Amino acid sequence: MTASDALPPCSILLLAGGRGQRMGGRDKGLIDWRGEPLIQHLHRLTRPLTDDLIISCNRNREQYARFADQLVQDDESDFPGPYAGIRAGLAVARHAYLLVMPCDSPLLDIDVLEGLRRTALAHPAQPVMVRQGEQWEPLLCCIPAVHAPVFEAHWQQGQRSPRRTMAELGVVPFQCPANDPRLANLNTPDLLTDVRP
Repeated sequence: MTASDALPPCSILLLAGGRGQRMGGRDKGLIDWRGEPLIQHLHRLTRPLTDDLIISCNRNREQYARFADQLVQDDESDFPGPYAGIRAGLAVARHAYLLVMPCDSPLLDIDVLEGLRRTALAHPAQPVMVRQGEQWEPLLCCIPAVHAPVFEAHWQQGQRSPRRTMAELGVVPFQCPANDPRLANLNTPDLLTDVRP
């Protein structure tokens, strides 16, 4: 039995629904890095952890479908942001927890994901968010699915900051070192080129 097997089942959401402005409008999840699309790196990491792998995408659905058990998309046009993807993922999650991560973080490892899940298990009513040094990382989090109605209500009230909603729910940190290389967002062409194995 692995450490992951000892944790309760979770749904996993990969956020790939953005506009990709810093990539010249390209669909980030499908950009090649080290010979594979970014989404494939995260698929390989997360696939053993769940039977409910959800991808939030707003284009190229047929390409993302082979990496997911479920696809969700924003119900508003013009790429309203990651809150929309989290809200959509929570609405369809099949397990008690939704583990969330962006598609442009291919250096994430199992220790980060299991750390988020272990912390969530110790604080079952509260969301858990990575804190890198003193900086919170709201797109790396684990949210109890029971909070789906709160996210929906906040969305209807105009909230677009996942961090603010999670703060209201008593967010708990999962602490990582400052400048942790595992948390790098490869969201510009230069970063894709500069990051070394």
